[in-house]
Amino acid sequence: MASTQTLIELIKTELKTAGISYADLARQLDLSESSVKRMFASGGEMPLSRLDEICRALHCDFADLAARLASPPGALHELTLEQERAVVAEPKLLLLAICCLSQWSLEQIVAAYRVTEAEGIALLARLDRLGIIELRPGNRYKLQLSKTFRWRPQGPVMNFFREDVVPDYFADGFDGDGELLMLVHGQLGRPMARELVEKLRRVAEDFARQHLHDQKLPEDEKDGYTLVLAMRSWLFERFRHLQR
Repeated sequence: MASTQTLIELIKTELKTAGISYADLARQLDLSESSVKRMFASGGEMPLSRLDEICRALHCDFADLAARLASPPGALHELTLEQERAVVAEPKLLLLAICCLSQWSLEQIVAAYRVTEAEGIALLARLDRLGIIELRPGNRYKLQLSKTFRWRPQGPVMNFFREDVVPDYFADGFDGDGELLMLVHGQLGRPMARELVEKLRRVAEDFARQHLHDQKLPEDEKDGYTLVLAMRSWLFERFRHLQR
């Protein structure tokens, strides 16, 4: 179980990532900077009320921090280029990697895809050698990836998805039950843009948690859904020549 100091160290890391200094946080909490430093010092005390206020400053909630704490020690936040190249080089290995990220059992994979049990076991063993999972007795596995894992933004897997998956994904009408496609354009201040990105991350985490929760439902009560969240500063290429 994670200690209080581990939680404090995680919050310090999150503050650094968000570019929030102790002085910035002190202003938001209506405290002196020295009080904030004492709170984060080794042996310092952090009341639950302050923890809630800090989470608001980070635009997250305690569940987000708990998910990060739950990641096993040494868990990977990102694969190396070599690991991603190996995964994307073979369609079935990439399929197994994605299924493992979704916590599918070998039985579910074999039932849903043209993968034999022997193939599935061999592919799981390769993912084990790549350090993505830890293969266990009975063909069970444990993910070696953190709760905040993502594919490299410009890496082989995301490039594959941009080139081969995105056109196929967006070719549909998105008019079925539980489907939605929206394009919203506007101008935002950078702080608000960062806040919205954090909210989108939490939506993705909610989706992942619900997926795990609904694994216990009968197969005929579930459908496969894919959620795509994106936000960037962008102008449609065909409009660029019209820009002043």
